[in-house]
Amino acid sequence: MNGADDNIASRPTPLRNPTSAMPRKSTRTAPSTERTAPAAPPSAPSKQLDVFANPAPERDYLIRFQLPEFTCLCPLTGQPDFAHFSIDMVADKLCVELKSLKMYFWSYRNEGAFHEKVTNTVLDDIVKATRPRFIRVTAKWYVRGGIYTDVIAEHRKKGWKQTAPVDLPPSGQATGLAL
Repeated sequence: MNGADDNIASRPTPLRNPTSAMPRKSTRTAPSTERTAPAAPPSAPSKQLDVFANPAPERDYLIRFQLPEFTCLCPLTGQPDFAHFSIDMVADKLCVELKSLKMYFWSYRNEGAFHEKVTNTVLDDIVKATRPRFIRVTAKWYVRGGIYTDVIAEHRKKGWKQTAPVDLPPSGQATGLAL
């Protein structure tokens, strides 16, 4: 053999992939059973807003709700509409309970409604349930036909006067991500 062949012959043989010698796993899947729906679902959409006593009625303080996953249907086309709702509220004697607020917003999922109607109805329903000193409902509707729509509706209790504002840094939309 010439020198070139000796070089090739003296090289170590490459190792085989150790997994190739292992027996193959079966590609068959275990028989599946269809999951049945519970007799009573753990939660369901509802137009009922539950309330509880304001723990600090002697003071004006801001409660801010961020609901970034609102869905309803366009009443004309049946296509889904999506919005990010922000609710700023100064409670009086009652506060709205969060789970009922979530179920309330969920109740719109399969309803047809115009953006302006939904926003004002949300305001009216929360005012009826809690009778707050002040509430502002801001709905930022995602693009539809190239147009973004923001609808802002507010209510002030008769005779309520806002205390002097305190300058604070702006708060952005909640994203669920750490700063």
